[in-house]
Amino acid sequence: MLSISVAALIWLVSLRTLSTALDPTVEGTWRDWKATHGKEYAQEEESFRRAMWEKNLQMIQDHNKQADLGKYTYWLGMNHFGDLTNEELDKRLHCLLSDVDKVTKGNRITFKSSDDPDIPDQIDWRTKGGVTEVKDQGSCGSCWSFSATGALEGMHFKKTGKLVSLSEQNLLDCSKENYGCDGGIMELAFETVRKQGGINSEKSYPYDGTVINDQICDGESCRYEPEESITRCNSFGQIMENDEKGLQEAVAKIGPVSVGVDARSSKFHFYKSGIFGEHNNGKQELTHAMLIVGYNHSSEGKGYWILKNSWSTLWGEKGYMRLAKGSNQCNVAEHAVFPIPDPKKGK
Repeated sequence: MLSISVAALIWLVSLRTLSTALDPTVEGTWRDWKATHGKEYAQEEESFRRAMWEKNLQMIQDHNKQADLGKYTYWLGMNHFGDLTNEELDKRLHCLLSDVDKVTKGNRITFKSSDDPDIPDQIDWRTKGGVTEVKDQGSCGSCWSFSATGALEGMHFKKTGKLVSLSEQNLLDCSKENYGCDGGIMELAFETVRKQGGINSEKSYPYDGTVINDQICDGESCRYEPEESITRCNSFGQIMENDEKGLQEAVAKIGPVSVGVDARSSKFHFYKSGIFGEHNNGKQELTHAMLIVGYNHSSEGKGYWILKNSWSTLWGEKGYMRLAKGSNQCNVAEHAVFPIPDPKKGK
């Protein structure tokens, strides 16, 4: 690890180098962006953040010029991540872990796709009333809890016809096997709901936002109220790894499905619209959890998944992404799970 003095020296050199490259023609745009997102910096940090913002802005503009010419099927846009480096974003947003060995296999049911499933070519659970509003995980690495609540909300809607926003903070505080704002996996969130006998609503157990607390998941911070439980699950289903056909059938027949994706690219961070797809020959790594709420199937290869994110409505298509379907983009079909409702109990 670098000593404080050496790290500080590198920081100062970086600031001086970057500040000399600032573009005065975007000064007004920079001020507007800071005002829009409530950004304030110490004097010694602003040049660095401005330089990162300019670098990201240039990348966005360069990409969109190529997209306008037909090279890409999606466009980028400046958002609230604009002043962060890709490394900072990866660290902040790397919230899906790989602790699958912690999951009780006895509660897992493998979803097997049909040879010729009778399912529609397109479905969108938003139009059916089964998806809550887009939420914001903030700087907490809690994507796993948002993905899990989204699947549970869909499960509850399918069972009762009622859409209720469920509590991510309930899972952050009470899912002892997960790591709170330091990451987790959806299966263990479903296990928590099974063990504690339900999950509270967002209204009764609101999200704390950006708090990273040493007390999280020690059991003492759990404020779950059994009498205010909204829904229960007694197991979870897992789709066969990398089976997009099975994933499509599950979304059609069961409802919204929790998935892991590789969200490390800067273009993913600044996705704005269109059908996202990358030609990535490097090693894929699942870093982020999202929720598939629908799809549009096309035999011509232009189909897409509809994914709900937890980065607020400032990202993507008002918080959603259309992801190219059929080539396992971002490894979307590698880790796909959904809760199974308790048939005997619950509302």
